[in-house]
Amino acid sequence: MAFLKRLGWYLVGLSIGLIFLVFLFKKKSEESNVEFCYLPNCRVLKDMRTKKLVLSDKAISQLTTFELDTLIIRSTLEDGSIDFSNSDTKSKPCKTYLVNTPDQEKEYQMRFSNCDSLLTLTEVLKK
Repeated sequence: MAFLKRLGWYLVGLSIGLIFLVFLFKKKSEESNVEFCYLPNCRVLKDMRTKKLVLSDKAISQLTTFELDTLIIRSTLEDGSIDFSNSDTKSKPCKTYLVNTPDQEKEYQMRFSNCDSLLTLTEVLKK
């Protein structure tokens, strides 16, 4: 059998196998709510969502001033983007992250203090 013919059959089998794996993992993630987070932004947000959220007094007053509710906090923790260059990821015991809101109409940044078992919203900034 010629090399190109063998390569063609190999690629056909590989593509069928990849399609099968995509459907299998997609179905599995929908049933068990498993989320595959490989990038740093996704991993940090997933870690933050697992902790109890506490709002500081300053954050509560800023949310009131900007006329925002807690839904924007939840959507920020789901789909926000972390500004790692302005975050303090090395501090102990709590790391501080600056997270941009995903809503383009309301562009805000939220500063979170991420401790071992507690997540505190410390500040809300308007871009």
